[in-house]
Amino acid sequence: MKLLIQAVAASLSGLLFFGVLLFWPAGTFDYWQAWVFIAVFTVVSSGPTVYWGLRQPEVLRRRMHSGPLAETRTAQKVATVGIVAMVVAMVVVSALDHRFGWSNVPTALVIVGDVLVAVGLGMSMLVVNQNNYAAATITVEEQQPVISTGMYGLVRHPMYVGALIMMVGMPLALDSYWALLTVVPSLAVLAMRIDDEEKMLRQELDGYDEYTHKVHYRLVPGVW
Repeated sequence: MKLLIQAVAASLSGLLFFGVLLFWPAGTFDYWQAWVFIAVFTVVSSGPTVYWGLRQPEVLRRRMHSGPLAETRTAQKVATVGIVAMVVAMVVVSALDHRFGWSNVPTALVIVGDVLVAVGLGMSMLVVNQNNYAAATITVEEQQPVISTGMYGLVRHPMYVGALIMMVGMPLALDSYWALLTVVPSLAVLAMRIDDEEKMLRQELDGYDEYTHKVHYRLVPGVW
């Protein structure tokens, strides 16, 4: 229960962080797209968090141990900082776009963006249920198995697929076309993280090299 309370507190802090990044640059609380985005993010993420806290606390513990300081590899520290920077840039540019009217996303596309955020975030949560060892940091634990079923039978990093879908949806959900430009460097940072992660997994996780010969694509089937 203590871990769940800590997780809820961390989630509330994250929402406050999002709120500052959105409403301060926007210069107003009259930003319905931001409110809907926050609501979607909260609803989709809260259910699994409560479930893990009550039924699988070890899973929640792995998810909470995150951030650049928690990473043990230099490349992962750099990638984590890069991902955080890209998310901040995406949110701030979206808010500034909304404030100054650089672009105008139709309501229908805003809804599409929120659906993409829900699908991407939900996929990432589902991946954790399929692989309880899917920690927020890159690590290999004793007796950790290679998961090759479910979404892991389609791509080797389905959690990052969910993250990519969410990153495409966020600018649209937040009423910005210009913020879509941040998806390109975000993808580059994500690719760097995946490349270094696979180097470690091939060296330290028994059976992973064989798995890569069965599931050929890292992120996008037929592409990479």
